[in-house]
Amino acid sequence: EIGHLRRTMLMLLVSGATALMPLVSPDAAMQFYASTGVRNMRNHAHMARSVHSPRTRDLHMSERIVVTGVGVVSAVGSGDDFWPALLQGTCGIDTIKGFDASKFPTTIGAECSDFDAKQWFDNPKNIKATDRYSHLAMAAARMAIAESGMPAEMLASDRAAILVGSAFGGMDTFEKQVLNLDKGKKVSPFTVPALLANTASGILAIELGCTGPNYGVVSACASGTHAIGDALRILKYGEADIVLAGGSEAAMTPFSYAGFCAMKAMCSTYNDDPKASSRPFDVHRAGFVMGEGAGMLMLETESHARKRGATILCELAGYAATCDAHHITTPHPEGAGLAMCLRRALADAHVPVEDVDYINAHGTSTAYNDKFETMAIKKVFGEHASKLAVSSTKSMTGHTLGAAGGIEAAVCVKMMQTGDVPPTINYNNPDPDCDLNYVPNQAIKIEKPRAAISDNLGFGGHNAALVFKAWEE
Repeated sequence: EIGHLRRTMLMLLVSGATALMPLVSPDAAMQFYASTGVRNMRNHAHMARSVHSPRTRDLHMSERIVVTGVGVVSAVGSGDDFWPALLQGTCGIDTIKGFDASKFPTTIGAECSDFDAKQWFDNPKNIKATDRYSHLAMAAARMAIAESGMPAEMLASDRAAILVGSAFGGMDTFEKQVLNLDKGKKVSPFTVPALLANTASGILAIELGCTGPNYGVVSACASGTHAIGDALRILKYGEADIVLAGGSEAAMTPFSYAGFCAMKAMCSTYNDDPKASSRPFDVHRAGFVMGEGAGMLMLETESHARKRGATILCELAGYAATCDAHHITTPHPEGAGLAMCLRRALADAHVPVEDVDYINAHGTSTAYNDKFETMAIKKVFGEHASKLAVSSTKSMTGHTLGAAGGIEAAVCVKMMQTGDVPPTINYNNPDPDCDLNYVPNQAIKIEKPRAAISDNLGFGGHNAALVFKAWEE
């Protein structure tokens, strides 16, 4: 009994010490465990060695996080074609060709009609096993990798992470397999993995060999923004040196159209004039227009980017996330949740409101969102709000739901690089409740931009915002 009591007390001592291990160096932790003489302490010792001490974490927290590559797949254009098309005010919205939408009030959308998944996968079997939203994510990720010049051996590492946001995940797979079941046909054995909202991040890791942190992010239309924000924190916490992060969505299906039309959330008054349908902040806006696509960013710690001689595009300086806790689909009527989110993101970035030149707004072309988002911006920026350039690229890309944050973050990166600000097209009739500079119908130039914000909102009251800064040595 004395021996058993002694062993129990020693185990309690070891357990308590394990909780304190982050406060000491890994080597000191190893010495402690060795001195106890207790068997089966190998796992405790390994855990102690793998935990970052506060000193190490503080070093990482002071690291600047940089963007070294972006990739976009959209109805406006993909890869190198995306940015010039956006600046020209090209609209990717048209009559839907992917399915028969004639039975719905809305028959328009922004499809990536010419997309071919084959060129983006090393293993063709992975195409069959996954959904279109994963295919779009793969393409955008490969584009970001190419622009960053990231060597394959650096990606195939436990210091490389992948985060992909998606609101719906494999909606196309889900719908088609339910129809198969209803018709008495066999359901594909790939159904479950293909429809999961985390499969995009998983299949990217499988193809690229990334063994660091990896997961999907789901927060409706804020998913991509949250994924990039989480990536910032992963890098700041020292859990990775590289993160591919963004959003992807391919939810243009009969079922999703039926659901959104039932909510009366989608535009149904411009079916005969699709290019004029998405008109954020305009007094005649009549609902959002769905799109599909993907946007991915290559993020790195400054030290990692410098070590490999990468070209730094800009800094990802801040992030915040809040919730309205108000209504499942309607934003807070005073823009309170978004205002708090913008303030916290600016504080996280240590950026004063006067330094912000551009906001890529959520700007969905719905009555509530555009009004309440304008209110939030005015609350946070005060007199400076009138000096901001605020545009909604959803007027061209459509609303890509969970991919919006990834695509629109890429827009901010390109704006910080070039100073070019894409317009809000179809802004012809100002709404008295929306009285900011929405860059109407024509791109503008900002000389030496200092900071830009991308914000997104999602059903459930989710708000997320990212702050990008011009790169300074």
